[in-house]
Amino acid sequence: MLLQTIIFNVSIKTVLFLVLFSVFFLSFKEKEKLGLDLTQPIVDEKNFFEEKNGLVVVEAEFFYKQSKSAKRRWYRINKHETPILSENRVENHSQGASNKGYIKILPDTRITHDDSLLRGENFSNKPGELAVVHYKVKINNPGRYYVWARAFSSGSEDNGVHVGLYGKWPEHGQRMQWCQGKDTWTWASKQRTKEEHCGIPHEIYLDIPSAGYHDIQFSMREDGFELDKFLLVKVKDFEPGASGPGVAIEWSRPS
Repeated sequence: MLLQTIIFNVSIKTVLFLVLFSVFFLSFKEKEKLGLDLTQPIVDEKNFFEEKNGLVVVEAEFFYKQSKSAKRRWYRINKHETPILSENRVENHSQGASNKGYIKILPDTRITHDDSLLRGENFSNKPGELAVVHYKVKINNPGRYYVWARAFSSGSEDNGVHVGLYGKWPEHGQRMQWCQGKDTWTWASKQRTKEEHCGIPHEIYLDIPSAGYHDIQFSMREDGFELDKFLLVKVKDFEPGASGPGVAIEWSRPS
């Protein structure tokens, strides 16, 4: 049985809480003036998630940077904060999210199948092209890790994403797909193919060649995609269940 515990440095956690608490009560314009808009990370690469016994769990809102964000960006959303965009009225789905927070790709201009598909803008079948979000992960036991992610999908055009490793996008990290579980937070680990649009189970994985610190990345396939949490696990038939295992994060600088 895989076990995961929450590991925090209390002083850093306290400081982070106070910073976030004060940010919650600023207006959107005030946040923009201070550089505290909802696309900015709230941790940096000194903070990492550690694999224990073949499992690493990551809360999506704790990305340390974004790249390829000129056309689309990931926005943090939580019970206190909802992005305000002229292009969209953004619904807040934090109530069922783990840690009451998640991230969403905005603006969202392709909501239904009738909306225009603009390759390289609101859709990308090419991983690493648009809206890349980065996470620092420490792996103690290298090898093959199956990727599970918890997403919220309300339609047919917001249910796909790509996952990669330090700037590389292997075939089995592409076209991660959700069909079931509309309008609720849902775990999945399926790969979309020409033959199976709803995805084949156990075909989303990353082969991590060495122990140490690695950069795990998600990039946009469809705008409007919402990501709550993801995990990497060595057990192929692992099932996360409910909101999934707890998170282990170290608030210190990698050596």
